[in-house]
Amino acid sequence: MAHQLVILGGGGRMGKTIARCVLQNTDGPLQLRGAVDTAAHPAQGEDVGVLSSAGAAGICLTDDISNLLPTMDVAIDFSVPDATAANSRTLANAGKALVIGTTGLTEAHHQMIQNAANAIPIIVAPNMSLGVNLLFVLAEQAAAALRGKGYDVEIIEAHHRRKVDAPSGTALGLGQAVARGLECDLKETAIHGREGITGERPDSEIGFHAIRGGDIVGDHTAMFAADGEIVSLQHRATQRDTFALGALRAAEWVVGKPAGLYSMRDVLGLS
Repeated sequence: MAHQLVILGGGGRMGKTIARCVLQNTDGPLQLRGAVDTAAHPAQGEDVGVLSSAGAAGICLTDDISNLLPTMDVAIDFSVPDATAANSRTLANAGKALVIGTTGLTEAHHQMIQNAANAIPIIVAPNMSLGVNLLFVLAEQAAAALRGKGYDVEIIEAHHRRKVDAPSGTALGLGQAVARGLECDLKETAIHGREGITGERPDSEIGFHAIRGGDIVGDHTAMFAADGEIVSLQHRATQRDTFALGALRAAEWVVGKPAGLYSMRDVLGLS
């Protein structure tokens, strides 16, 4: 029997992509139960299938999740940080599983999500693609192998002009993977861009650089630079379907799991 799915942030780019992917896979393990977005969203009340270019589905975008809670099994959240944190509490109270792809979460948001994970299974991932999560693993291994050997680490990311947070959640996830390999604290070593007379680069820095322009879906590079050579690990996304299909895979996996906080490494068996 298919699991009943609700999309939170259903009127956004990722929300519509997820809706199209699940609606087009009529025999898949997930069935779209509803899509939720803010009351101010201009598409409120419109058919989600039409909005996502999948064809009329008889499911309208709504701002009220309460009517969907009794019959849903899992939600995928690609909304905004404050809404995501509040949604995690709502779903915890209802006993429903949750997949979070929202980026820009603060420590306070993460704490609310952690509290919710005491009651329900939650997957939090800055990026849902197999390729990016493999990149995280490779970056951590590379950082560990090159630790103490004179390699400077810089992380470069590029996204479309409409992305509102920088650096991207994926770039931060990549930085955290590198920090684990280097056995350091990312909060103490991260440098976000450079300007002016900055002085010689310390060995301990992990640099972040964000590019915004056009319709770039998502490019991420971890560069390890030493005297005489550069090692670069890169992932380039060419369409959002990659992230949507990963989110759907996560939603299928998380239903029925014990309460707790999970990652895409758990879903993909990369832990």
